[in-house]
Amino acid sequence: MCGQAAETGSDKVAFCGRLLRLVLRQTSRGVREIVEHPGAVAILVFDPSGRVLLVRQFREGAGRMLWEIPAGTLEPGEKPYACALRELREETGLSLRPRFLGVIYPTPGYSTERIFLFAAKTEEVPFASNEIEEVRFFTKEEVLELARRGKGDGKTLAALAFLFASESLPTQGDVGRHPPKKGPQDKPVTPDKGKG
Repeated sequence: MCGQAAETGSDKVAFCGRLLRLVLRQTSRGVREIVEHPGAVAILVFDPSGRVLLVRQFREGAGRMLWEIPAGTLEPGEKPYACALRELREETGLSLRPRFLGVIYPTPGYSTERIFLFAAKTEEVPFASNEIEEVRFFTKEEVLELARRGKGDGKTLAALAFLFASESLPTQGDVGRHPPKKGPQDKPVTPDKGKG
């Protein structure tokens, strides 16, 4: 991300890190600070009884351990669907074929990050990888209680709300269903260059 030009149009790069860039963008409403993010994926995994798989790991931004659905950042040029498969294997040891749910902007006021949401159902037993402290299935009520106590994260709640508002839990037949052939989940992600 930081190999790109330091200034593009009305954007001025104020900071360039390993993963993120902070851009000062001149808009009609003044200068805006925008964090350019490569994008991410998050995967809702359900067991046959409808419980949600969460992983527990330390999150620097929160300064604590959090429970969340498996997720990860897109590698340069990586398609969201491929990233979802990779993150599931890396964090839980599961080899599933999730279906595409949609896209959310978790913090559009200051970041270009888009999270591509997927869902799958499994009868396999997950296991924690080196970067994950623990993996466990939770009921919907338990996930909500984690959020009430500040032990969950926003993308997990957004993904659950998205799924429950749009349809029922994925069925066993959905496990092998690929996402649509042409859609945002099949394209490499580049930071939005909106002027708003």
